[in-house]
Amino acid sequence: MADKPKDQDQPKEHKEQSKQEPPHSVLSKTLLIGFIAGILWSGLGAISYYFNFSQVSAATFIFRSFWQTEWTSTLLAEILAVGIVAVLSILVAFAYYVALKGKNGIWPGFIYGIILFGLLFYVMNPIFQAVPDFTQLTIDSLVTTICLFVLYGVFIGYSISYEFKEYNQPAE
Repeated sequence: MADKPKDQDQPKEHKEQSKQEPPHSVLSKTLLIGFIAGILWSGLGAISYYFNFSQVSAATFIFRSFWQTEWTSTLLAEILAVGIVAVLSILVAFAYYVALKGKNGIWPGFIYGIILFGLLFYVMNPIFQAVPDFTQLTIDSLVTTICLFVLYGVFIGYSISYEFKEYNQPAE
């Protein structure tokens, strides 16, 4: 029995489909990457807030800065804030896609995370009344929060760059 090449067993439609994905797939994957990054890293931020590694969480930005009620300190507020951050993170991932999708490596994502940290804690700090000033954060909060933002940026950056590179590689 002669061995057939692997792709001769597959129907013609399947071979063509595996060669090229639709053009919108990289953008749709970018939006999904943003959503997952928002859930993952703001969820870890909520856990770090719960265990007192950080003075801030997603609910601090989203709810506590605007409403001073008891429910903003509940688990429900944290879960809702993580969901809101996940939706907002789609925009952050889209911005990375537009500006930096062709950059390879972890450094563009690392720098993107630092820039996001700076935007929230320096530029937009007056908007968020419940978020302490950068100089008032404890060292634990500072290290934890910067690390979460860096990991968030690297996750988005590396994932989007990988998808972009995979899509634009010539078919073999």
